[in-house]
Amino acid sequence: MTTKRVKIVGTGSYLPEGVLTNHDLEKMIDTTDEWIYTRTGIKERRVARPDENTSDLAFRASLPALEAAGLSPEQLDLIVMATITPDTHCPCGANWLQAKLNASKAVTFDVAAACSGFIFALSVAEQYLKNGTFRNALVVGAEIMTRTVDYTDRSSCILWGDGAGAAVVIPASDGDEAGVLSICLHTDGANGENLLLPGGGSRTTPISHESVDKKLHYLRMIEANRSFKVAVNCFADACLEAVAIAGYTIDDVDHIIPHQANARIIQAMAKKLNVPMDKVVMTIERYGNSSSATVPIALDDAVKSGRIRKGDLVLLTAFGGGLTWGGALIRW
Repeated sequence: MTTKRVKIVGTGSYLPEGVLTNHDLEKMIDTTDEWIYTRTGIKERRVARPDENTSDLAFRASLPALEAAGLSPEQLDLIVMATITPDTHCPCGANWLQAKLNASKAVTFDVAAACSGFIFALSVAEQYLKNGTFRNALVVGAEIMTRTVDYTDRSSCILWGDGAGAAVVIPASDGDEAGVLSICLHTDGANGENLLLPGGGSRTTPISHESVDKKLHYLRMIEANRSFKVAVNCFADACLEAVAIAGYTIDDVDHIIPHQANARIIQAMAKKLNVPMDKVVMTIERYGNSSSATVPIALDDAVKSGRIRKGDLVLLTAFGGGLTWGGALIRW
C-alpha cells in the first residue's frame, strides 16, 4: 500500500551533561570568549563522557521521540541513523542503537552525509514509508564530534559539540494536512576535500603511527572563507527549492531550522532570503555544531518549547562536508 505523504509524530533530543565553555577553551588554546562568540555565535558546547558512545546519545534521544509517538521500540520497522562518528565502522551505529532499544524487528543502517545527514536520512525513511515497505521509522542524527577535534587548531576546535536528536515518522492518513511536503538533496563530491576527515577509511588503512602523527584522523576545514560563502548560498538555495517544489514561497514559512554551523552563516542566509531572524531557530550559542544532530535537536527544542504549533510550515535546511546540502518543508 502506497501513501502520498509521511509525517513526524514524535521528536526527542539528548545533550550530554558535560559542558565546555569558551572560558574553558581560553585555558587550552590562544583564544578568548569574545573572539569565539563574535566569529561563531557559540558560548558553550556539550561533551560526551568518555564512557558514552554515539549510540548512547542516540538511545537517550530516541526514547522521548518514541514516547511522544506512542510507539514501543518493539513496534519499530526501520531505524535510519545519520552520523559520521558511529561507535564502530562495523557494525554501524544504528545496529548498536537497535540493540540498546531492543527494537529486534527493525531494519537498521546508517546514512553518512555529514551535517546534512538528518535531512538525507529523513528522505530515505520517507521513501520506504511512501512505497509501503515499512509502516514506521525512527530517524536519528547523533554525533560525538569532540572526538574528531584537533585542539591545537584554534580556528576549528571551537566549533564542535556532541548531541543527538530523533524523530518518529509514519504515513499520514487521508485528509491529514500535516506531513513532509518536499525534500531536496544535493551533493558535490568534486569539492569534498574542503571539509573532511581524511583518516579512518581505505586511504589510511591500516591506521599507522604516520597517519596519527599527520593528524589525518581529525576533522579538517580547508579554505574557511570560501566554505562560508558556499554554505550561505547552498543553505538559501535549498530553502528556495524546497518551498518551490511544494508550491509555496519563503514568505509562507513560519520557522526555518538550519544546521547550526555558525551564527554568521545563519544570519547571512536569512539576509539573502530576506527573512527576519525571529523566524529562524538558533541553538548554536548553547550547543555549538554537532553536525547531523543539530537540525533534529533544534527541531525538538522548538517543538518542546511550544514555538512550533499545529499547522505551522517548518523548513529544515543544512549544508555539510562531502559536500552535501538539502532542505525539507514540513506542515506540522
